[in-house]
Amino acid sequence: MRTRILIWVLATGGWMLGAGLNEQGIFRCENGKVGFKSDAPLEVIQAKSGKLRGVIDTAKQTFAWSVEIKTFEGFNSPLQREHFNENYMETKKYPKASFSGKIIEAVDFQKNGTYAVRAKGQLNIHGVEQERIIKGQLEVRDNKIRVQSKFTVPLADHNITIPKVVYQKIAEEITVTVDAELVGN
Repeated sequence: MRTRILIWVLATGGWMLGAGLNEQGIFRCENGKVGFKSDAPLEVIQAKSGKLRGVIDTAKQTFAWSVEIKTFEGFNSPLQREHFNENYMETKKYPKASFSGKIIEAVDFQKNGTYAVRAKGQLNIHGVEQERIIKGQLEVRDNKIRVQSKFTVPLADHNITIPKVVYQKIAEEITVTVDAELVGN
């Protein structure tokens, strides 16, 4: 009986040690910030979410980000938020936006510093994937990575239509900002 327990402990401990080694170089974020701004002739609309989730694999220089659309807050009115979710983003059908791919520039994640980078990947909004190259900044500091970026998203690229009645109130191109901190294991 003791032999079986010892074998089980060694096997489980070895598996857990192996799992830890596989996680080396993985940085995660559960509460990053992402916001957008529509600066149209008749109205400025802004909203933010503190629920951006992401992961960076430093060995492969790959990444994946995701946010639930319904987590955006800060609209000019509750009705505006409702229209955003139901009419434009159709969150019941397309609940998330995501961006995943690879960091183009070589980054030394073992060394503290700030790096200007480009991320190439698939941006999925409103169920439409577009290949994009998005510029950003990575700050590596003490087993943490801070990601900052500002880019634009043309609504037409993701089949988001603007009704003529509100055409002057919603910009055709939306500015998106990202500020997130990832922590290593």
